[in-house]
Amino acid sequence: MTEAAFKYSILASGSSGNAFYLESPQKKLLIDAGLSGKKITELMAEIDRHPQDLDAILVTHEHKDHIHGVGVLARKYQLDIYANEKTWQAMDGMLGKIDSHQKHLFELGKTKIFGDLDIESFGVSHDAAAPQFYRFMKDGKSFVMLTDTGYVSDRMAGIVENADAYLIESNHDIEILRSGAYPWSLKQRILSDQGHLSNEDGAETMIRTLGHKTKRIYLGHLSKENNIKELAHMTMENALKQADLAVDHDFKVYDTAPDEATPLTDI
Repeated sequence: MTEAAFKYSILASGSSGNAFYLESPQKKLLIDAGLSGKKITELMAEIDRHPQDLDAILVTHEHKDHIHGVGVLARKYQLDIYANEKTWQAMDGMLGKIDSHQKHLFELGKTKIFGDLDIESFGVSHDAAAPQFYRFMKDGKSFVMLTDTGYVSDRMAGIVENADAYLIESNHDIEILRSGAYPWSLKQRILSDQGHLSNEDGAETMIRTLGHKTKRIYLGHLSKENNIKELAHMTMENALKQADLAVDHDFKVYDTAPDEATPLTDI
């Protein structure tokens, strides 16, 4: 049996906090740490992994639900942190004291090599300093993280097409958001081109980007107030079926949770 190119687990995904774990034979990485260090440690334990074994933390952007535990984990376990220059500037004062030798640049639109992994960063449209997400690649296999964007441009769609697995944003149901208790200014922000993808937006993005390699689609960053897990799942599956894509045959749709890790999965 051939060895997996890499393994991954979506430790947490939601408006309350986000963290993604990925390991290859040579590297163990955390992408975002948007919950407390204690909670991240508990979530990693669910997949029998431990923060002291991490090589680095990659940061997508400076919002609290993506960096809440970064400083604590980096100090406790002497971890390297990677982010682009504008994100480092925006995080200044938010992480606590980080030694300069732990701070590294991962510039927007670049591909970096981490041991046996190639990681490509790409920009998204979100109200942060310079938000970027990642495509992880090894041995012809790839995983794409794509949340926290108001829309998906043709350029972004081209970068992320035909991955083996996706974490795609299904943040809100438009009608629930419109009729909900959020102030109008916040609703406008979420619905804007620098906000978040709705269930329909996420589904439309998948129709544009999935390919013959794609086997798994994970729905991520669901809003606790403005979405329902079953509704997000149904919206995605129905849209894919209407586009004549073979859901549950060629690929499957999976849910994520804000406080429960997905199983450690080979790719």
